[in-house]
Amino acid sequence: MRILLIEDEPRLSEALTYILKKNKYGVDTAFDGETGQAMAETGVYDLIILDRMLPHKEGVSLLKELRSQGIATPVLLLTARDSIQDRIEGLDAGADDYLVKPFSTEELLARLRALGRRSGSQIQDEQLKVAELILKPLHCELTVGNETVKLTLKESLLLELFMRNPGQVITKEQILDRVWGLDSEVEANNVEIYVHYLRKKLNSPKTRIETVRGIGYCLKGEPDVS
Repeated sequence: MRILLIEDEPRLSEALTYILKKNKYGVDTAFDGETGQAMAETGVYDLIILDRMLPHKEGVSLLKELRSQGIATPVLLLTARDSIQDRIEGLDAGADDYLVKPFSTEELLARLRALGRRSGSQIQDEQLKVAELILKPLHCELTVGNETVKLTLKESLLLELFMRNPGQVITKEQILDRVWGLDSEVEANNVEIYVHYLRKKLNSPKTRIETVRGIGYCLKGEPDVS
């Protein structure tokens, strides 16, 4: 399961990232509301942990915008506010659960498991389709026509990003942030290498990853009429 953590307090963000990774969750982090919203809008996350008080964009406003766009990713809202009205406001904005700081590790993990079970069938069965490509993100499995190939985790995350944004130009910086994580020290040439790997595995006359010189890449596919 892949989680987006949007939390601006460095020490808490670092601690939560450690806890989540130790418990076998994949984690990407954002430290302000605007960056967090951009990452959430990719739709590649199974769960979002969202702090309420964020720089640049407050958590409840961010959440309302995600829900207005039809993004239904389960959201656990974190807050230092404990009034009934604050909880109602967060839930009415579209939060699936609410956790008041400070909280225990055990309670956090229990709430994440509950949210995962609530959306489990959707997460387990999800597959993406563009032209004749079918990707099962949780299985890192790509089907092209009648052939199925296994992808590495990074290949799968990269292709998922392209397939959730078909026809859109994705910059190398966006790919680095959303596939490797904001705090990664991976360089831009790694993106070129993994795009090369993906192109070989796509092996499709109908769908291709085009290079947009000086900017990034774009997935283009012809409609599958078979």
